[in-house]
Amino acid sequence: MQTLPLTDSELTAWLRLAVAPGLNPAALRRLLAVFGLPETVLSQTFAALAEATDEATARAALAPPSADFPALLDAVRAWRELPRNALVTLDDPAYPPTLLTMPDPPPLLYVKGRIELLHARSVAVVGSRSATPQGIEDASRFARAFSDTGVTVVSGLAAGVDGAAHRGALQARGSTVAVIGTGADVVYPAAHHALAHQIADHGAILSEWPLGTPARSANFPQRNRLIAGIVRGVLIVEAAMRSGSLITARLANEMGRDVFAIPGSIHAPLARGCHRMIKQGAKLVETPEDVLEELGFAASPPDQAPASRLRIVPQPDRTGIDSRRDALPGSTAEARRLLDALGHSPATLEILAERTDMDDTLLQSTLLRLELAGELCALPGGRYVRAVHSA
Repeated sequence: MQTLPLTDSELTAWLRLAVAPGLNPAALRRLLAVFGLPETVLSQTFAALAEATDEATARAALAPPSADFPALLDAVRAWRELPRNALVTLDDPAYPPTLLTMPDPPPLLYVKGRIELLHARSVAVVGSRSATPQGIEDASRFARAFSDTGVTVVSGLAAGVDGAAHRGALQARGSTVAVIGTGADVVYPAAHHALAHQIADHGAILSEWPLGTPARSANFPQRNRLIAGIVRGVLIVEAAMRSGSLITARLANEMGRDVFAIPGSIHAPLARGCHRMIKQGAKLVETPEDVLEELGFAASPPDQAPASRLRIVPQPDRTGIDSRRDALPGSTAEARRLLDALGHSPATLEILAERTDMDDTLLQSTLLRLELAGELCALPGGRYVRAVHSA
């Protein structure tokens, strides 16, 4: 999919209005609806713009560009020349049609990678940055299943659930889109540099922010509205009661998208946000098929993977620890009893002692043996959770 060619004067006008202080996307859309292209908007008088919108909007649109605008314009010109980079304007046929249903679609989208993915059927997978091992496994597994049916997985490149969702999608025959809260030339968090390169090579990175924009907390709620706007449905994997993922879910609901949530233990802090969304009408799901069927995304017929496809890793063992328990190094009745007591949600030493009736010495030694054997993980706060096995 190709974007419309822009003359240098057209690019200058689009960029000038897109970065004009005080001119938000909704106000700019009203101006464009009345006057057409940005060059025409900039050629109007203050009175004409004020009559069509209001004085504040007219003042913002006609304000002289900032001192750093020439440098930004040069950076955008150079960025567009790089392979697989595209600048998509609001009037471009390549602009995602789902975003046009929003009241405030961004005037410019910076895209790095496969622009056609912005028009594909897609599902967002989002959740906590401080996800548990089980949450990481669930995000990866659901995303991989979505991707394997040809559904594009959208997330926000954050630590935790987002990163796991992108990785899971890249392991199957579909792909993923990362909607970011920085400039398209900035990777946040820095630990996701390698992942961002993989997404740019095999999927797409999408940003509405000018090049060079650093990570700012105020940017991420706006990033979340793009995630909600570009997809058919949003899956919340793990979320605390005050979570950016809940903002995404709320925005998705307001836009008429479907919202799904994976339930968890009533004692798990990162399940409370999901339970809250379920109480408010989100659909409780237990398998990827629950989501795909609800959205009407039938599995695509099997075909050859594209040349850019990443290596597929084996699916996780669906039977978990139970099918391997007898093969544990140093397996004992106490180890089996402790794993049964641990279940599938994080638990503290006190909870495990009460459930197993073990004394402190036996409990500690059994926990250590299972941790060394790779069958459980120690979490912050003195909690333990079953390890996630990928083979």
